[in-house]
Amino acid sequence: MDMTTQIKNSLISRIKDSNDLNFLRALQTIFDSSEQALYQLSTEQNDSILKGREDIKNGNYIENDQLMAEMKKWLTKE
Repeated sequence: MDMTTQIKNSLISRIKDSNDLNFLRALQTIFDSSEQALYQLSTEQNDSILKGREDIKNGNYIENDQLMAEMKKWLTKE
């Protein structure tokens, strides 16, 4: 049995055995929210994401290690 099936069976069993209304309501909220779009982005946010992806595609970015080194240097300036 794979891990996904084990987790599903465990959750089903725990839900069936529970009489805790608050717990069950919390689970219902989780399930309801997972069925909806988690993030609804504005036009501006979507445009920014597209621009960022285009920048990456064109090589307009800085590697994380280099950025961290620059930030450390900047933060330690007196």
